[in-house]
Amino acid sequence: MIPEYRATFNQAFSPERYQEMQASMAADLPGLLDFRIAETPIFVPAALRDKLISAGESIIDVLTADNFKQLTEGAVPPHQRVPHEDAHTAFLAIDYAVCRNADGELEPQLIELQGFPSLYAFQDYLPGKFRQFYPIPDTVSQLFNVSSSAEYFAQLRQLIVADENPENVILLELFPEKQKTRLDFELTRRGIGVEAVCLTKVRKDGRHLYYEKDGRRIEIKRIYNRLIFDELEQHSDLKTEFRLTDDVDVKWVGHPNWFFRISKYTMPLLHHPFVPPSHYLSDLASYPADLENYVLKPLFSFAGSGVRLDVTAADLDAISDKHNYLLQRKVHYEPVIQSPDGLVKCEIRMLYIWHEQAARPMLITNLGRLSRGAMIGVDFNKNKDWVGGSVCLFE
Repeated sequence: MIPEYRATFNQAFSPERYQEMQASMAADLPGLLDFRIAETPIFVPAALRDKLISAGESIIDVLTADNFKQLTEGAVPPHQRVPHEDAHTAFLAIDYAVCRNADGELEPQLIELQGFPSLYAFQDYLPGKFRQFYPIPDTVSQLFNVSSSAEYFAQLRQLIVADENPENVILLELFPEKQKTRLDFELTRRGIGVEAVCLTKVRKDGRHLYYEKDGRRIEIKRIYNRLIFDELEQHSDLKTEFRLTDDVDVKWVGHPNWFFRISKYTMPLLHHPFVPPSHYLSDLASYPADLENYVLKPLFSFAGSGVRLDVTAADLDAISDKHNYLLQRKVHYEPVIQSPDGLVKCEIRMLYIWHEQAARPMLITNLGRLSRGAMIGVDFNKNKDWVGGSVCLFE
C-alpha cells in the first residue's frame, strides 16, 4: 500500500529467501512454528494509519462510557461468570478489513473486536525477521507509543507481572504445548519471564492457587489468561482442581468476563463510518430486504468458527437461540497488496494494552493477516501462498 516500499520488497523477494526466513525462525523457536507466516509485511500509509487510529478512539469512547458494563451485562453467561471482575479489560484487539470507499480511498471497516490477548510477544519478534531478510526502511514501524522493543516489553511486563516475581505469574492455557500459538508463549517467557501453565497443572489450596516446578510449590498471584471457555467446553470430561469460576485470591490480567463483554456482542453499540451496521438477531422484527449483503456470526465463537456468509430468511427463522447471533452488513475487502502473481486482501488488528489505573487503553502494536479466500481464516486459504499471519509496518 506504500508503492515504493512494496516495489523494493518484491524486488528482493524470492521463494528461496522466504524459506531461509522460515528456517531462521524454526531455528530460533524449534518445533513451535505451527501456523503459516505470510511472505510479506503490510506497508500501511499515513492516511490509512490515521483512519485506523480514529476508528479505534471512537470505539474506545463507547468502551469507557459509564454505562458500558450495564449495556453488556447480558454478554456474560451466568455459568461462566468469573468473580472479581476489574473495572476494565487489560487487552483490546480491534480487527479491520482494508476496503476502498466510493471516492476510491482506502479505509478500514470493523470486522470484530475482543477484550482478550493476542500474539503480543510474537508481533514484536516477526518484524525483526522481515528486517533481517529484506530491505525495509526505518521510516516504518509496527510500534505505537513506544520507541523500541525494550520499551515495548517493559510495558507488557508492567501490565502482566507488575510488582510480582515472574514465577508467581502464569500464562494460563489448556495444553499449551499443543496450541498453535505456543511460539508466542515461548517468546512471552523469554521477554517477561512468565511461563505457560496448563489448567490441569494448577493446584488449589483453599482460596490459594499454586503450581509445581522442580519439586517446589509456587504460589500463583497473577494469571495472564489465554484460556477461553469455548475450548474448555470441548473437553467436558476434563478433571481439574481449579475451575475458572472459583472464588480464589488471584489477580486476573485479562479477566475472563471481558472476553464476553468486548466481543461481537459489542458491535451493535458502535456507530461510526468505519463500523458496518450490526444487529442482534433477536432484536429484529423483520430482516433486511438485502440479506445477501449480510453475514451471520455467532456472538461468542472464536477464530471465525460458525460464520455464515450466505444466509436466507429461512435460515434465520430456523435458529432457535437468536439471542446468540449477530447479523452484520458485509464488508468488501479490497485486494491491495501486490504479490508476484496478483493482488491480495488483508486485515489489520490494532492491539492495545490497558493499565489498571489508566483512563483509556494505549495502542501499542498490531497484527496483519493476508488472504486470497472468501474469508481471512486458515480454512479459506489452504494451499495458497502470500497468505497467513503477518505484521503491519506503519508510515
